[in-house]
Amino acid sequence: MNAVEVKNLSFKYNNSEGYVLKDVNFSVRKGETVAIIGQSGCGKSTLCNLICGLIPRLYKGELSGEVLIFGENINRLSISETVSKIGIIFQNPSTQLFSPTIEDELAFGPENLCVEREEICNRIDKILKTMNMEKYRYDNPNNLSGGQQQLVAIASVLMLAPSILICDEIMSWIDDEGKEIIKDVLLKLKEEGKTIIMVDHDYDNIKIADRIFNLR
Repeated sequence: MNAVEVKNLSFKYNNSEGYVLKDVNFSVRKGETVAIIGQSGCGKSTLCNLICGLIPRLYKGELSGEVLIFGENINRLSISETVSKIGIIFQNPSTQLFSPTIEDELAFGPENLCVEREEICNRIDKILKTMNMEKYRYDNPNNLSGGQQQLVAIASVLMLAPSILICDEIMSWIDDEGKEIIKDVLLKLKEEGKTIIMVDHDYDNIKIADRIFNLR
């Protein structure tokens, strides 16, 4: 069974004249890392939002076709089922961070899924160490650099332990050191059997991909 399967997917936003995506078809195998490239405005971010279910939950429009996550239609899954299967990280970390401390930020998601407190603490310890962010545990995310905020945004999604991770140009705010940390994290996640979908313009950032899809 594929981790992600996109079938005849088309989408047009409300009040938009034309389709952003038209008859898109592809699949991603479990444990595979794929990259999606294409010119600005070709619909890469829209595709990410469709795969993770933000469309049509949050963004409305005319939708046809389907997205299957491990064989299940993404739009038939509950929110809790969705976030435990697939996580998305955006280009701008400020859209995902809202808690007063990094620890609170990381704990928020699993607390809402009723994960045990001891398990939450263990996940925080592990992920902060992986991200080399232990010393910022009690800092306010608003006081961090853009690159550091992105690392926290990634960590907050990983706290939910999703099987599929969508990375929508997540390295655009990161310096070279931070990029290497992220690439190492993604490689470790791949070794653990995670499925990763990367959107990026920089070919250096997608060298870890098994396949590259060019969205025209």
